[in-house]
Amino acid sequence: MSSKVQYSSAEDPQLVRLAQKGDSEAFEELVARHRDKIYARAYTMMRNEEEALDLSQEAWIKAWQRLVQFQGDSSFATWMTRIVINLCLDQLRRQKRMRSESVDEMNEESGGVERQMEPVIINPTERLERGELRKRIDAALEKLSHEHRTVLVLHEFEEMEYKEIARTMGCSIGTIMSRLFYARRRMAGLLADLNRKEEL
Repeated sequence: MSSKVQYSSAEDPQLVRLAQKGDSEAFEELVARHRDKIYARAYTMMRNEEEALDLSQEAWIKAWQRLVQFQGDSSFATWMTRIVINLCLDQLRRQKRMRSESVDEMNEESGGVERQMEPVIINPTERLERGELRKRIDAALEKLSHEHRTVLVLHEFEEMEYKEIARTMGCSIGTIMSRLFYARRRMAGLLADLNRKEEL
């Protein structure tokens, strides 16, 4: 590559390597590329624009400080998403919003009754426009508790495994399974309600 790096045409791994050597312009290019996704993930979890902005900015500062630790085992975007998710979880814990839902306790006590039940998959109708569907999903997410929204985001959007979610959230795999089951069922119900209201 020439002495003048073309940041905009460089791939993420190359920009990361340059940034790890102290190249702030390379890091700025990474920020420009992934800023919107990181903010969107923070907003999905916090449901508050100001908090999402603060936490996504904090995530970029942390990423710059920890960049030498990034080994490239996952994509840079995935690594960044994990950072912002952990910051959001820390903030939610600080705000003491992580309330346990009675359904979780019941499911835990029953030894994981959710495993014997058919999973409810969110299956929106094909006729919905993508943007309209996004709005409906956001409206439904708004009604979930922080615990249920978080586990749904981590599993469905970030495709994290139960074990990793349990470690991230500091609870048992059984709790994660019951929360995910409840969150999916609640989302399906909320989306159905939104459809019914529109048809009236």
